[in-house]
Amino acid sequence: MQTRRVKTDGLTQQVLEAGEGPLVVLLHGFPDLAIGWRAQVAALAAAGYRAVAPDMRGYGGTDRPGGRDQHTILHLVGDVVDLVRALGETSAVVVGHDWGAPVAWHCALLRPDMFRAVAGLAVPFQARRPGGPPIAAMKAISARTGRGDLYIARFQADDAHLPFEADVATALRKAFYSYDGATPDANQSTGFLPPGEAFLSTIRDDVPLPPWLDEAHFSQYVATFEASGFRGPVDWYRCLDLNWALTAFVQDKRIHQPSLFLVGERDPVRHYAGAHEAGQSAWLTDLRGQHVIPGAGHWLPQERADEVNARLLAFLAEIDGTG
Repeated sequence: MQTRRVKTDGLTQQVLEAGEGPLVVLLHGFPDLAIGWRAQVAALAAAGYRAVAPDMRGYGGTDRPGGRDQHTILHLVGDVVDLVRALGETSAVVVGHDWGAPVAWHCALLRPDMFRAVAGLAVPFQARRPGGPPIAAMKAISARTGRGDLYIARFQADDAHLPFEADVATALRKAFYSYDGATPDANQSTGFLPPGEAFLSTIRDDVPLPPWLDEAHFSQYVATFEASGFRGPVDWYRCLDLNWALTAFVQDKRIHQPSLFLVGERDPVRHYAGAHEAGQSAWLTDLRGQHVIPGAGHWLPQERADEVNARLLAFLAEIDGTG
């Protein structure tokens, strides 16, 4: 397993990679990095695949373009397309977790010629809905239910990334702990923020690291985010309305490649909106599996590395005819 920087058309991307064989690209979410896929990179390489996990645009060792409008879904998909080409490949299986899942789904949606199969973890495929941009819809739901603002709506503010940068170690510890499957219900984040509260202020300052995250691994996250900051990662959220405006051309388009979806039973993301993973087969016409992992929270690639590896390898074996 090695880390190196790869020059693509749009930017230079830092990747974690291992193995030889058919390409599998692994896309992380927020607030994560390529190192969150270490167990999958190792398992895929051992099984005869070329596994590549980039630090995504705005994160870690990859370039961090200025301007919030440089982090749209079209930029993010373009980065993955460019990476596949820069690696000398013409096709890949794409796997995404958290925010990386929408990127993976859109890779498959927009470039079926390149992405022969797709897997999403935690966040299901969400088709573009007519009727208006999503942030206003989120605020309307929050007002109707009285649960407070979904943190995604609060992330639209220009300074929303600053509290994360004020104390990186505490911010990351809170984020990992509050979405972990081992965290008691009372301490898990709901994602909804009462008036006067921010994402981080709703979580105690003294929370521990989750069981899967030791101090050495955590220190890599802290050092990386202290160097790269959170502006770029939060800009992904700030582009949600722009994404909606840019993707009218895929309205009602479906994904026809083989697909897989995994979610933790105790993932708080499942409660942001009704029917979180229901109805995906209407949009994923070759859905090979949809699995709820008992007791798991949000951080599936690290919380449940063995089960995620087994599910991914079984999926790959099925589509490649080697199972």
